[in-house]
Amino acid sequence: MKHPIKKYVKEIQAGNRRFVGKTITFLESTLPKKFEHGQQILEKLLPYTGNSIRIGITGVPGVGKSTFIETFGLYLIEQGHRVAVLAIDPSSPISGGSIMGDKTRMQLLSAHEGAFIRPSPSGGMLGGVARKTKETIMVCEAAGYDVIIVETVGVGQSETTVSSMVDCFLVLMLPNAGDELQGIKKGVLEIADLITVNKADGDNELKAKQAAMEYTRALHFLRPPKAAWVPKVLKCSALQKTGIDDVWVNILDYQKKMVESGEWIKQRQNQARNWLWTLIEEDLKFRFQQHPEVQQLIKPLEEAIQIGKMHPTAAARQLLDACFTSQNKS
Repeated sequence: MKHPIKKYVKEIQAGNRRFVGKTITFLESTLPKKFEHGQQILEKLLPYTGNSIRIGITGVPGVGKSTFIETFGLYLIEQGHRVAVLAIDPSSPISGGSIMGDKTRMQLLSAHEGAFIRPSPSGGMLGGVARKTKETIMVCEAAGYDVIIVETVGVGQSETTVSSMVDCFLVLMLPNAGDELQGIKKGVLEIADLITVNKADGDNELKAKQAAMEYTRALHFLRPPKAAWVPKVLKCSALQKTGIDDVWVNILDYQKKMVESGEWIKQRQNQARNWLWTLIEEDLKFRFQQHPEVQQLIKPLEEAIQIGKMHPTAAARQLLDACFTSQNKS
């Protein structure tokens, strides 16, 4: 066998980054054989997953996400942790590949033996979260990475998708609260567990303090996303490496309170159930589009909709009838 399952499982558990990367490639593959091989490996790794803190990080363009994640990751490694960073890049509309190279943006962290960085194209998926991020998290956990960071694309209401696969959601902000509060979507603040004002150094220190006060006031108008935790606003400078330890202390405090209340395990159980239905919806859509009779009708119906000869509702019903009627006959 070209890719023996047992060897992959053994190498991943030993923390072999090459085998971790190859397995993730299998899981991301659109080729059925490679994808199935990745699923078989993942099935064997399942008992060794779940032993990490999963942190989602987002922020507006220019907030310094990459600098923050590199500084934060190196700090965690100094504390004895192993860190995996899953950086979800915007996809090229032409090639579908990643536009940005996260390994070049986090050179020190990517070179460290205690870290694993995986740039992954979002594939245009809503929420800026790559289609296989959830499974990639599990592979990294089986490889012994106990802190998993998921960096998402930008800020917007679709970013709520990341909350379906992480334990703690951190939003990075710039030290100019007036502009920020105008531009940020309410949905992002509603799911934030921590807000951290970055670039709180030099001339920006006073602005950062004022911004933190503004965000704290803004949070008072929102219902906390978790019963056991009231979202906090922090300040840091990733460039100057200040306030990073405070971010980690608060994440640990968040974990402690969530575990003690029972919300930690309940949240993960809900995420697992929701992921099941996400996969079912995804697979149903794929199979529907591959159905022979549906494929014959898609193009003419799309053209009819585009020129206004047919309403999308009627076209959708016709496609669904074509699929299910033929199945019932068979």
